[in-house]
Amino acid sequence: MLRRKFVGLALPLALCLLPWIVRGAEGTDSITVFAAASLTDVMQEVSAAYTKATGTKVELSFAATSILARQIESGAHADVFFSADQDWMDYLEQRSLVQKATRSNLLGNRLALVAPASSGVQLQIKPGFPLLESLAGGRLATGDPDSVPVGRYARAALTNLGVWKDVEDHLVRADNVRSALAFVARGESPLGIVYETDARIDKRVRIVDIFPEDSHLPITYPIALTSNAAAKAASFVEFLRGPVGDARFEAFGFKVLN
Repeated sequence: MLRRKFVGLALPLALCLLPWIVRGAEGTDSITVFAAASLTDVMQEVSAAYTKATGTKVELSFAATSILARQIESGAHADVFFSADQDWMDYLEQRSLVQKATRSNLLGNRLALVAPASSGVQLQIKPGFPLLESLAGGRLATGDPDSVPVGRYARAALTNLGVWKDVEDHLVRADNVRSALAFVARGESPLGIVYETDARIDKRVRIVDIFPEDSHLPITYPIALTSNAAAKAASFVEFLRGPVGDARFEAFGFKVLN
């Protein structure tokens, strides 16, 4: 009797929900993009332009490239992976989690030393420059050099300039570049190393100097479709490579490589 009563109640409920379930399935018209944290502002703008032009919604997920790559490896669904360095794209390609034929380098960036806007620190980045002294007992904020791309670039640059050993024990190891930027913007760190594009979007920080490009590997942003990407995701990547994408990326200070 209880089973019959349950079925009797469940069937009308299921029939009521069915139109919503069907409508949801039919109305699903979106793609999911995993993108490096440093791309947050520009990708929000470009994605909005794409949705306006095509009607296809873009679901954006931002974090450190390392975190996003690990999430994809663990089974998280994404149609597009937009990385802040080559290593983590290589990581997914070696595991057949991105489509190798769709991989390309879309953007370039520069590495910047930043300070709070109110700071009077003046430094010229060159071999042996007094970075530790300029911290004045504080800590240098950047991404975790063991995993976060901006931290890796920072470690390489400081090593080549001969000052890494001075500051390696005086770091704020942020989980992504925007977190590192926030430490400086709030005045919690006297100096930080972030991408130039990040420094440009926050009025609470100023650029002290730009790192010489030969002090680290070129900062490039590869993009690729994932191994289980929806077919329509390819059109989004092409949109990023087109004139609308180019204009938005350049407006935010990125170097367009395509």
